[in-house]
Amino acid sequence: QVQLVEFGGGSAQAGGSLRLSCAVSGYKFNCISWFRQQPGQGRGAVAVLRSGDRSTDYANSVKGRFTISRMGDMVLLQMDNLKPEDTGMYYCAAKSSTWERCNTRSGEAEYDYWGQGTQVTVSS
Repeated sequence: QVQLVEFGGGSAQAGGSLRLSCAVSGYKFNCISWFRQQPGQGRGAVAVLRSGDRSTDYANSVKGRFTISRMGDMVLLQMDNLKPEDTGMYYCAAKSSTWERCNTRSGEAEYDYWGQGTQVTVSS
């Protein structure tokens, strides 16, 4: 049984940093993403990690500020230079996918497994 459990959300000032962690069990790593749901909006992928070559993809809004990585059975999202618009619920999600379909343009409907989410709040 696949389980994804997020840790590390919280509050930060603009310009600060937070690190989110996703503990993964029962899943053969293939395509893991961090999604963000901002207030009043749907979920969109902000960072994606492909297991085969450990290549990554980022949404333009977070490129250069967020870093996704894997450490054993943990998938990390390092968030630096945070902005108020980064506020939202962050979800770890996983699916089985080709390399080409493992990117931030893939919607939430394509993902099979989800964590419960962790809240990030950035104040100005």
